[in-house]
Amino acid sequence: MKLNKNKIFGFSALIMGILGCGLLIVGFFIYTEYTIGFGIAGLGFFVISWAFNALKGRV
Repeated sequence: MKLNKNKIFGFSALIMGILGCGLLIVGFFIYTEYTIGFGIAGLGFFVISWAFNALKGRV
């Protein structure tokens, strides 16, 4: 499987989106006393994932 820059950005955006979703789920359902911390970290992962997706065709 050949990986060029666009595929690497796509895979990294997908993985970071999954990690962000996982952090939000863990924060809201398992560790309710740390919801704000997990929520901020999860949203940060989503923002970085969005930026990688936006850069996918431009780099």
